[in-house]
Amino acid sequence: MNEWEWHLVEDKTPVDVLEIAGVQVKAGDRVRLHPREGGDVLDIALAGQNATIEALEQDYEGKFHICVVLDNDPGRDMGLLRQPGHRFFFDPAEVEPLTNQNNAKQAMQKPSILVAGIGNIFLGDDGFGVEVVRRLSARQFPAGVRVVDFGIRGFDLAYALQDGYKTTILVDAFPHGQEPGTISILEPDVGDFGFEETPQAGVDTHGMNPLNVLRMAAYMGAPLKGILLVGCEPATLGPDEGLMGLSAPVEKAVNEAVDLLESVINKILAGNWPTTEV
Repeated sequence: MNEWEWHLVEDKTPVDVLEIAGVQVKAGDRVRLHPREGGDVLDIALAGQNATIEALEQDYEGKFHICVVLDNDPGRDMGLLRQPGHRFFFDPAEVEPLTNQNNAKQAMQKPSILVAGIGNIFLGDDGFGVEVVRRLSARQFPAGVRVVDFGIRGFDLAYALQDGYKTTILVDAFPHGQEPGTISILEPDVGDFGFEETPQAGVDTHGMNPLNVLRMAAYMGAPLKGILLVGCEPATLGPDEGLMGLSAPVEKAVNEAVDLLESVINKILAGNWPTTEV
């Protein structure tokens, strides 16, 4: 291959407008992602996510590529310069255009429910919340529902809570003396934290203590309300036995938690929560 051919292979031509499923899309339009079946873990995580088109391109073979940024991209939320890792490319067949009517409706509809996955995937069952939101992200919800893997990023969650969600559902490993794999729903009492000093000192930037994060968010003025915790009793919370990944009972409980969360979210959206029956 000579130098001229090499440049030709690498060359991509910008495209102003592209028609997908009878709808013309351009940079700035919003789409829903549907990666082809048989993809990797990232494809599974991106399935059903909403995104904004950054660019349309056509390669030397005539194939079109759609560059998008996720609506839930943390770098986008914090106004950071977008890094290459935050941009994803899809074929036209893998995206669903959101019509102008849907775009306008979703632009006006601020997310009212935040589902926050919490945990460290390198500490055994502490990765429960992360795995639950990963699978939950593949399910379809209205624009008013935001599902995010916060992992151990306590500050990011504290800042996200400033958006004033009507309901925030924290998903985490929760030791409370039950059989490993037991799923529970709790409503923490966040009415009065009784601060006497700035709570930032108690927040580990490389860890995630949900109570400390809520305290920090409250100190920053977040209107905390409708806080729920979906917790799972862990079998192990560390690498003591060389465990990478979830234990058997907690792994079994992940799909149960996903189904439970979907039920709770639908009840909240329908105005049927709180209720004594999930």
